[in-house]
Amino acid sequence: MASISLTNFMTCLAFLSTLALCGSQAFCRSHDGQSMMVRRHEEWMAKHGRTYKDMDEKARRCIIFKQNVEWIDNFNTAGLDRRYTVSVNEFADLSNEEFRAMRNGYKRQTSKTTYTGSSIATSFRYANLSDVPASVDWRQKGAVTPIKDQQKWCCWAFSAVASMEGINQLKTGKLISLSEQELVDCDTKGEDQGCGGGLMDNAFQFIIQNHGLTTEDNYPYKGADGTCNSNKTTAIAATITGYEDVPANDEKALLQAVANHPVSVAIDADGTAFQFYSSGIFNGTCGTDLDHGVTVVGYGADADGTKYWLVKNSWGTGWGEDGYIKMQRDIDAKEGLCGIAMEASYPTV
Repeated sequence: MASISLTNFMTCLAFLSTLALCGSQAFCRSHDGQSMMVRRHEEWMAKHGRTYKDMDEKARRCIIFKQNVEWIDNFNTAGLDRRYTVSVNEFADLSNEEFRAMRNGYKRQTSKTTYTGSSIATSFRYANLSDVPASVDWRQKGAVTPIKDQQKWCCWAFSAVASMEGINQLKTGKLISLSEQELVDCDTKGEDQGCGGGLMDNAFQFIIQNHGLTTEDNYPYKGADGTCNSNKTTAIAATITGYEDVPANDEKALLQAVANHPVSVAIDADGTAFQFYSSGIFNGTCGTDLDHGVTVVGYGADADGTKYWLVKNSWGTGWGEDGYIKMQRDIDAKEGLCGIAMEASYPTV
């Protein structure tokens, strides 16, 4: 996406200044594309409750918004063989660089281990599972809590909690929303650094050593790092006994695991198309530089047979399909689309 030019900045600032002086957008209406984009930005701001510190900041955001809208419109009208669409969402005034820095907080693993609390497991428990359903949606089975909004870089905590919520529901029959904030505040050893980023496997190990997690209601999410509140962490609502890693670069193994419960995965989610994904089966270009933790909560295929993973994100319900994304499954690359099969894991009970 092009950088903000001085001409564009001054044009947008001039329109915004005129709007401020006249006090009415109606005064400034014309057929000029720049003024139309300014009005569209104003409408978007009102819809999402966005405000800026001054006119200069507003002008900068207006230009980024304009560039993003033009990219989205061009993408959707290009007529290429894409299975998904993009749309203007609440992130439309952020550059892709800003968006990545704000929303993606997964840290690549330096080694792969499996922790059970007493010994290291050496096998994948679903390796011999051959009879799996053609499709699975753990939402329909009551094992998925509503979409949450991480706000900043705490994706790893939301991914780990979502898979733990699923395992707990399958064990107890009760769906309990667990506390991401407890992980953010209290799991601060090693690579887990609150909203500075972390790993799902490390989160599972913390939960085991902590003897469980409390509820979201008891320890609500704040969207920022805080001091561990030991008075709240004693009210344990769910426990796990260990966790296991899915064999790397193996979509079949991931399928075997997801057929049994939700699974935490890491993906490369730094593209502009991912930022503005709206609907359909995502089959866009992405790499394997894993930077975002999400949770696979099912799989299936569309009417023409295209297979997909059903993925729960933590960017709120305004993103994607009410907070979810379908990502193409069984592609030629062994690591899966966007590296989805590279570092998958799940808690055990």
